[in-house]
Amino acid sequence: MATGDNLLEAVTADTLAHEAARASKHSLPIGAPCPNCHTALAGPWCYACGQRGEKFHRSIWKLTLEALEGLTDLDGRLWKTFPRLIFRPGKLTREYLDGHRAAQVPPFRIFLLVLLLVFFTGGLNVVRTHPSPGKGLNLNFATLDDPQLQKELAPKDRAQLQQAQQEMKARFGTPKATDTAGEKWLRGQLSKALANQQSYKAALAEWAQRFAVLMLPIAAMMLAVLFVFKKNVYVFDHLIFSMHSLSFQGLLLSVMFVAGIWLNGPGNLLWLAPVHLFVHMRGAYKISWYGTLIRMFLLFIGSSIAFAFLIVGLLLVGLATV
Repeated sequence: MATGDNLLEAVTADTLAHEAARASKHSLPIGAPCPNCHTALAGPWCYACGQRGEKFHRSIWKLTLEALEGLTDLDGRLWKTFPRLIFRPGKLTREYLDGHRAAQVPPFRIFLLVLLLVFFTGGLNVVRTHPSPGKGLNLNFATLDDPQLQKELAPKDRAQLQQAQQEMKARFGTPKATDTAGEKWLRGQLSKALANQQSYKAALAEWAQRFAVLMLPIAAMMLAVLFVFKKNVYVFDHLIFSMHSLSFQGLLLSVMFVAGIWLNGPGNLLWLAPVHLFVHMRGAYKISWYGTLIRMFLLFIGSSIAFAFLIVGLLLVGLATV
């Protein structure tokens, strides 16, 4: 079976190819002296000292465009890849697995870009207490001691919230003689979290970005189990499929977060997720519709369990680092 080494090799090869194309675009002519060691150049790099034989006297506008290109690969592939990721995901994944990779952005680069987009859009506005346009849910949850949340609450609700906070501190923060070492640690960290809610929120936000990457190997392993009896399908294939699939889910979440600022009911867009997964899985793995539905159902159960464990782990890690 293929391993993560295949993915590393593919990403490395793509990166080297992109750098070679970029270097040749701005390289000095063949035979020109290397700026570092003055050896006659035979290509984009000097074979004697290894320095890139590049023209560095370029306008600030060109340098800015090159920086953006290096970050997002804005050479045309981005605008070809994302529409296909949305409307023809099965064909996009299948072509990458079949070796047609030059025309699309590498899957891991898409995944990282979308992950940044999710956390950016998810923090655009805080959760509000009543559903109306501009009051949508997102990742930037307000803590119980948030001044903005306190301001929006009615006096009665504010009093109930303060009472609930006091009860939580009394219940979870007061040590007991029968507590084990683990319970003592948990009570102590919960007391810290309740006393420093903003710090706990910041710790959760920091670790959430790292935990999100764990969904890749988890999804790939679950797919490996679901397709264990299908021939010529490897872990590498599942990794590529997972990157494309999770990237779409991230795009969908980002649209929901942004739409929630102005519109009601952006959560209805979540119905697009299973539809996209069905089209994606059937197209990428070339399986029947009922085989796709069965695997989707099992994948949903496995993903729900894995997500629950990740949330618990995130909360515990946040408590440990608050």
